[in-house]
Amino acid sequence: MAVTKTVDLERLKQAVAAGQTLFGENYLQEARDKIAALGPGLTWHFIGRLQSNKAKAAVELFELIHSVDRLSLVQALEQAAARRGKVQDILVQVNLAGEDSKGGIAPKEAPALLTEISRRPHLRVLGLMTMPPWSPDPEEVRPYFRALRELRDQLRRLHLVEGELPELSMGMTGDFEAAVAEGATLVRIGTAIFGPRHG
Repeated sequence: MAVTKTVDLERLKQAVAAGQTLFGENYLQEARDKIAALGPGLTWHFIGRLQSNKAKAAVELFELIHSVDRLSLVQALEQAAARRGKVQDILVQVNLAGEDSKGGIAPKEAPALLTEISRRPHLRVLGLMTMPPWSPDPEEVRPYFRALRELRDQLRRLHLVEGELPELSMGMTGDFEAAVAEGATLVRIGTAIFGPRHG
């Protein structure tokens, strides 16, 4: 997935021309403008922190929301998806390192949140997402990627939701190879595609 945060439209058009079709955006308003400008035929995922009062816009714009981490957001997304007549695909964000600066639930809270999601007919959880602590060494963060896969496997065995939780969203430009080796199905790549970020 090409991460478009602060990337200008010209570079996005170049990526589309080169065949990129899956984009991830952190900011709703930026995404709204870019989706309108680039037109149909592309897939957009929301990967930033989502406020409950922005649930309606998120459901309108995105196929998959990566950052679901609390019951109030689950409820808001369910209401928004129901009004739109849509089943919204989501990932549950897990904060494996317990960092205050990052969103995500503690691993032990995941079964309860999945149970709540299973009661919402307009939400479908496809897997898990994490953002490990930053490190210049991919091997330093590999244990977090492994832990997310192992948590997913534990949750599968509990059969709390329909489906096999196939998606693991983890890994960025500096560590995506380690993430893929540990089972990532969605890697969030910005710098390696678009160059250093501005802004």
